[in-house]
Amino acid sequence: MSHTSAPPHAHPPTPAEEPAHHPRVREPFLFVLLAALSVVGAVIGADLVAKLGISANTSVVGALIAMLVGRIPLARLRRMRSVHRQNLAQSAISAATFASANALLTSVAVPYVFGRHDLVWPMLTGSFIGLVVDAWVLYRAFGSRLLPATAAWPPGTAAAETIKAGDKGGKRALVLGAGTLIGIGGTLLSLPFSAAGVAFLGNVWALAMFGIGLGVREFSPDVFHTDIGAGYVPHGVMVGAGVVALGQATVMLLRRRADRTAGVQERVQDQVEDARPPVDPTAAVTVDERALRRTLLRGYALFTAGAVVLSLVGGLYDDMSPGTLVGWVLFAAFAALVHELIVGLAAMQSGWFPSFAVTLIFLVLGLLIGIPSVPLALLVGYVSATGPAFADMGYDLKAGWLLRREHQPWDPFEREGRREQFRAALIGFAAALVVVAVLWQSYFRQGLIPPVAKVYADTVKSGLDSPDVLRTLLIWAVPGALIQLLGGTRRQLGVMLATGLLILTPHACWLVLGALAVRVCYRRLRGPRADEELNLVGAGLIAGASLGDSAQIIKAG
Repeated sequence: MSHTSAPPHAHPPTPAEEPAHHPRVREPFLFVLLAALSVVGAVIGADLVAKLGISANTSVVGALIAMLVGRIPLARLRRMRSVHRQNLAQSAISAATFASANALLTSVAVPYVFGRHDLVWPMLTGSFIGLVVDAWVLYRAFGSRLLPATAAWPPGTAAAETIKAGDKGGKRALVLGAGTLIGIGGTLLSLPFSAAGVAFLGNVWALAMFGIGLGVREFSPDVFHTDIGAGYVPHGVMVGAGVVALGQATVMLLRRRADRTAGVQERVQDQVEDARPPVDPTAAVTVDERALRRTLLRGYALFTAGAVVLSLVGGLYDDMSPGTLVGWVLFAAFAALVHELIVGLAAMQSGWFPSFAVTLIFLVLGLLIGIPSVPLALLVGYVSATGPAFADMGYDLKAGWLLRREHQPWDPFEREGRREQFRAALIGFAAALVVVAVLWQSYFRQGLIPPVAKVYADTVKSGLDSPDVLRTLLIWAVPGALIQLLGGTRRQLGVMLATGLLILTPHACWLVLGALAVRVCYRRLRGPRADEELNLVGAGLIAGASLGDSAQIIKAG
């Protein structure tokens, strides 16, 4: 990492408020609290994805619990009033929730539904390796020009604003609380107010394209008399946008230091378009291109090692020749890396990650190149385990970055904070592994299977419904690629359009586009102060929606 000495807009706190070192997860009470919260998050995640087919972002729940613990009138518990310890708490519980729901339970359900119950334990081994590598790559790449800390990462901003409002109180707490109540009410009415919250936080151009995609998907049956989601059209758009996004990332990684001026100008232009207060662009980039390139190469090597382990414990050497097995390993590692990057870019801009759809793309590609059914089922399970943790780690590190940005000296404190957040996530992953290992048989015997796992397994069994699938993918890849080229690396317009096309959430398009319209008009009325106020409202809406989703475990029970 190449770090700078101060964060953007740093205002040093008073010496009494400024800790010399970042809190560490090995503190006895904090470690116990993180472990307990992680178990809670893992159970919530597994229960909701198995019974309702949804996953919840529990990071706000963890932050609120940590706040309440810090208010207990005991000297030892007052340490939890630290916003940085609360950040570690929300990092651990959200990591456990996403890991158990989106990574582990979903992936192990694929071979189970496929009829190979003997492959569940090997799949759990492989998916856990993929999960850890997934989070490690984001931890090492966060703060680069590809995955900048200054990007939206909306759920992370919501978590940080929740923690800061609880710490400072006053008007901020009132505004955030009002937004949270609206978000909870929206959940009760089945209205995705988190979509409106995202629109108050992210890049206007990216989210406008996201809203358009949501609208086209929702209203295509009425307008075009066909459901484009059932015809691989969104997948084709994502293929084209994803290929260009990878090309853009590759070009960026190959740039020399002399090209950094162009990158600075691009970030400044983004801030002008998005009407955000200017930031110091050099302080935002804490991972240079060389470090990012090294991280991605090591990530591919680690994904390759994970695929080797999965192939060995899964017995694929009995189904494939040595040469074919090597090809399977290399393809599995490539798919895992590409999957996490595309999912991460979408999550960075919108707070929504199209993990299911991108995994399905690689499933279709596997069918097209003729991968046998059992190896393909394991490949799909392995790929699906990557991506969600990548996005979630980005959210958590964004929250930590916002909470640490005023610390002096910033550089060592930020590095310590990121390291401790990664360690907190590892606690969450360990809890998720134990919970899924204990509960999967009980769920599956009751027929409680994550819906997306059924889709994966059924697609592997039935193969492609039509020989025209490849043609559809290639045709619709063209507009996806062109739109991605038009938007550039920072806006990810093609990826965001494809993400919207892949998501069928009633009323979400109106909430996104309506909130963007409110945002533009409110800026003209309030000027620079508008963004700070809208950020609080957006954070409250996302926090309320997250609380409402988490509360559905009562319904699931």
